[in-house]
Amino acid sequence: MGFARACSVALVGVEGVVVEVQADLEPGVAAFTLVGLPDKSLVESRDRVRAAVVNFGAEWPQKKLTVGLSPASVPKSGSGFDLAVACAVLGAAEKIDPKEIADLVMIGELGLDGRVRPVRGILPAVLAAADAGYRHVVVPEKTAAEASLVPGVSVLGVRSLRQLIAVLTGSTVPEETAAAEEGRPDAMLAGLMVPGAGIGTGLAGPPGEGDGHRPDLADVAGQRAARQALEVAAAGGHHLFLSGPPGAGKTMLAERLPAILPPLTKQESLEVTAVHSVAGILPPGEPLVSAPPYCAPHHSATMQSLVGGGNGLPRPGAVSLAHRGILFLDEAPEFSGRALDALRQPLESGHVVVARSAGVVRLPACFLMVLAANPCPCGRHTLHGSGCECPVSVIRRYQSRLSGPLLDRVDLRVEVEPVNRSDLMGRGGRGESTAEVAARVREARARAAMRLADTPWTTNSEVPGHELRTRWQTAPGALMAAERDLERGLLTARGLDRVLRVAWTVADLAGKARPDTHDVAAALELRTGIARGVPLPAGGGV
Repeated sequence: MGFARACSVALVGVEGVVVEVQADLEPGVAAFTLVGLPDKSLVESRDRVRAAVVNFGAEWPQKKLTVGLSPASVPKSGSGFDLAVACAVLGAAEKIDPKEIADLVMIGELGLDGRVRPVRGILPAVLAAADAGYRHVVVPEKTAAEASLVPGVSVLGVRSLRQLIAVLTGSTVPEETAAAEEGRPDAMLAGLMVPGAGIGTGLAGPPGEGDGHRPDLADVAGQRAARQALEVAAAGGHHLFLSGPPGAGKTMLAERLPAILPPLTKQESLEVTAVHSVAGILPPGEPLVSAPPYCAPHHSATMQSLVGGGNGLPRPGAVSLAHRGILFLDEAPEFSGRALDALRQPLESGHVVVARSAGVVRLPACFLMVLAANPCPCGRHTLHGSGCECPVSVIRRYQSRLSGPLLDRVDLRVEVEPVNRSDLMGRGGRGESTAEVAARVREARARAAMRLADTPWTTNSEVPGHELRTRWQTAPGALMAAERDLERGLLTARGLDRVLRVAWTVADLAGKARPDTHDVAAALELRTGIARGVPLPAGGGV
């Protein structure tokens, strides 16, 4: 009779739970039983582990073998338990000293030849192990850099089970040739985002980077009002709605928004990297995401792909992949109504709670949303009606696909005008570059951070309206126009709070101590689209 235990980590959403892998050998008919709520991929580890142990040269114990995963009440999935199961079995068979693996956290999938393959979710798994007090982890060699991001943890990256056993037994560690670079099917199937404002597979950089050209705001012709709204959105973290005809530059503006956002802080980088690690879309050679992500799902995306879902425990959706970055919904009215309305909860709370039969998962979803839409199905409705053949009923039905409760959560609404010939040919001069706008955004965010020091909030868009109305007062009489709009029904109570938040951002961009009448009027114009006869915030000019 033999017993040994090792440790691994089960992922529930983007949070990890340390699991004790116990192996027990008893006399009897040779059998291998795995218990502890394993899913199908984990049940299949019995065959992977047996083949890996035999193929690296060890003898498989011909006894009754029971492997238990504790706590048994936590659902467990994936192939990341293979390494811990193999070592626990070898410890129970006295091939290795059970004491050597008792407090060792091991994460990795085993190939039939004994190679250790990478799995998703290494960073949150190691974070969970560190929080539980473990200080030594074993991971696949390719993910060792990702695991090393966690401070205070000693990381051992191995290529094969043979190498790990040699380390545990004090033998000479054999050389193993590195496997050929493996494909990343999860990233290719995701097709949604690229860390650092890219689009596509998750393996490339920003649009145009491959040919040496990085997108710049100076590339956008005209669109003074839209560029100013983009600057306000970046400075305060405000959601943005761009409405205008095709070819006016809505997508170009959205693609350039991540570049004017400040770089992620250390904590934000770890949060984003953890989500991307669980989703399996971390770029090779870049274990830490340092730039705000950009996620642009196709309008055919389902509700589950947007907010999270899937078989068994839910996996991160687009709103989580855009955490601390940009979620861009192009052709927003073409998304299903259920998918769009599902965004209302994460827009308010900064996280999404997905309930499935396998369990309830809380996923981070603090993002800046950009909606883009044509004014009508043909897209020519704004050209003073000329050329638009859509009946009024069709236009109304098309525009009503974006529900009022969803749009009420959008702070900035801007009409993007068609580009005129002068702007397109560059006769009016080039607009400001990304670097110039980003510098003003950083200054505005620094002012907001100084004001919000010792509070749970970091940007104006996060501050509750009650706090803004009572703790940080505007200039006397500044809110009179907004209060009149509230009485007329042009603003909801939520809308008034959002106007106040935007007004603080406008004041921060202008370097003012608090918003005045002009700042509130500019915020109202950005919110309602109704001209107030005041200049919009400085910057963004052409």
